[in-house]
Amino acid sequence: MLKLVARLRWCLLVCLLVCLPCGSAMAADFVVIVSPKNPLTALRTDQVAAIFLAQSGRFPGGAEAVALDLPVGSALRAEFYNTVAARTPALMKAYWTKMVFTGRGQPPRELPNSAAVRKLVADNPAMIAYIDKSALDASVKALQVTP
Repeated sequence: MLKLVARLRWCLLVCLLVCLPCGSAMAADFVVIVSPKNPLTALRTDQVAAIFLAQSGRFPGGAEAVALDLPVGSALRAEFYNTVAARTPALMKAYWTKMVFTGRGQPPRELPNSAAVRKLVADNPAMIAYIDKSALDASVKALQVTP
């Protein structure tokens, strides 16, 4: 049994090492957005990840941060989490299962598409989300996300 577990871990490690460089080499088709009423202009990747992984409920200045998500199975969602948190959809599912089971957090609210996300973020300075670059307009502010 221990040998099987060791082999599975080894296979998972090899898969991650092969897949991660591919994901980080892709150009991101998403932008991280906040309301124009929010004073932020930039966040580091780790700060964005912390908010979306329920590790932080605050923006760097101390204001409340509420993350919004696109639906499970969305290609943009998979790209976002791969880029920002270095996690595949399967790893995200496992992460949220553990967080909910242990009572340490709830996943972000899901909305059906980038237009719905943009509309909700536009009037609420506490919200942060990601949308398709092509859905960006003047109703929201794109944040610069730095490594």
